[in-house]
Amino acid sequence: MSDDMTDETPVNATAAERPSENAAVTGSSALPEGELNRLTDEIIAGIKTVYDPEIPADVYEIGLIYKIDIGDDRAVKIDMSLTSPNCPSAQELPIMVENPVAGVAGVKEAKVTVVWDPPWDPSRMSDEARLVLNMW
Repeated sequence: MSDDMTDETPVNATAAERPSENAAVTGSSALPEGELNRLTDEIIAGIKTVYDPEIPADVYEIGLIYKIDIGDDRAVKIDMSLTSPNCPSAQELPIMVENPVAGVAGVKEAKVTVVWDPPWDPSRMSDEARLVLNMW
């Protein structure tokens, strides 16, 4: 029985016990690996130019970008969250993320969807964001 309890611990770990994580990136197997890597790097670089108006860190490092999916046709779908459902920038932040991604050479189009599951929490922030926000 104690082994079963030990096995359940990671599943039931609180957000504070999980390491921070940035976006999961998935890409088309139809794209050459080098091209997929280039697109991924340039998409992330574009996203990192977008700062939350209320927090002096970019949305990628804050952990608001949950998933980046690069399709066979080079259409990019991004799942992102906000720090709160009451975020005053809820209307403009997704567009602010779409624009630089759509501007990456080779990207057909970019579409951002705001998701609330899982809810954002500070454990998603990178060390870089924690340093900027003095959250050590």
